Amino acid sequence: MEQARGKVRAEVKLPLILIHTPFGLDFFDRVARLPGAKAWAKINTYLMPFITVFAMLLIVGSLAVLFADAGAREGVRGVGPQANLLIPGLNPYLPIGYGLVALFITIVIHEAGHGIIARVYNARVDSTGIVLFLGIPIGAFVNIEREELAKTTLKQKSAILTAGPLNNMILAGLSLLALYLIISTLTPLPPDPNAPQFGVFVLNVNGGSLAQSIGLTQGSTIQVVAGQEVRQLDDLGRLLRDHLGQTIEITWVNENGQTITRSATLPAAVEPGRGILGIGVTAITPDPAVVLDRYKGAFGNNPLALLLPPTMQQGAVPYSDLMAPRYESALGPAWSIIANLLFWLWFINFNVGIFNALPIGPLDGGQLYGSIIEKRVRSQIMAKNATTWLTLITVMIVAMAILLPYVF
Repeated sequence: MEQARGKVRAEVKLPLILIHTPFGLDFFDRVARLPGAKAWAKINTYLMPFITVFAMLLIVGSLAVLFADAGAREGVRGVGPQANLLIPGLNPYLPIGYGLVALFITIVIHEAGHGIIARVYNARVDSTGIVLFLGIPIGAFVNIEREELAKTTLKQKSAILTAGPLNNMILAGLSLLALYLIISTLTPLPPDPNAPQFGVFVLNVNGGSLAQSIGLTQGSTIQVVAGQEVRQLDDLGRLLRDHLGQTIEITWVNENGQTITRSATLPAAVEPGRGILGIGVTAITPDPAVVLDRYKGAFGNNPLALLLPPTMQQGAVPYSDLMAPRYESALGPAWSIIANLLFWLWFINFNVGIFNALPIGPLDGGQLYGSIIEKRVRSQIMAKNATTWLTLITVMIVAMAILLPYVF
């Protein structure tokens, strides 16, 4: 199973720089020779369709929600299209520190899966390497020549291509389990006696919104609108709707305990289902005990709900910047750092895994289903056309899920 070892070389594809090295190849060979490697490779052979179906169900399900729920469309518009990118710095909700670490681990695990299974079947791996974006390491790759994949059987190719997404899904599950164990160590601290005693709590402020224009910030508590106290969630919406087209004063207490009053000119009309201020709110400052119980319950009831980042729902996540100071853990003060890293490992691995399983051209899923079509369809022209149409249809569905809130 030995293979030729190359030299370190750089390949420039601005803004990316690919550093090719032979250093991971020995590791692939060692793992491929382990007793259970061939059995694991066989398991990989049949799992890509399950990941693909799951991915398509999620996308179609999100489309159905966006069609039916104006509030969901408004929420997506509020976070912006850049929230679909798994690129720290471009995605405003993906922290640069946690994001870079989690993204690097995700891609290393993904590519190692391809490399190890390739070596199980004696497919030569030309090189491994690191991907630099403007000099910053953002991932890794395993270079398997097309000719090497062409020499493998369809089942072997399926195992090699499935290994990347499957590794990501496994790491996502393990990260989620570890996150639950971290959350289980938390104990809520006593409430702050100086916290506001009435009002509605601001969970998030959408970019470009009326709330942002008057300086209302996340973590504030809105207490007075147009001279009337806001005691319940319904009070806020009612008072705003009663004064459409007018300039009113809004008073809130910010995170630092400062009371601020600003004038705001409300729009003359608002579409049904759309907000006025452009904020997400909840009743008063979230009770840390309630937040913890609800979050722990989601692990068993609806784990997919845990894909919402803590940066998007500060008041509902125990380890968010807003809520973390309200808990203590047997793990010490570093517990929130560990929890955030585990979340982003879960989030990024899950998304990379299902995305790469989609039947889109160069992706792992696209390559596998293209090979299956070529095997089953005798005419090369018909096989190529079928593969192209499969890619186009999938791209259209994904594009609809991203663009629908902005065009409907």
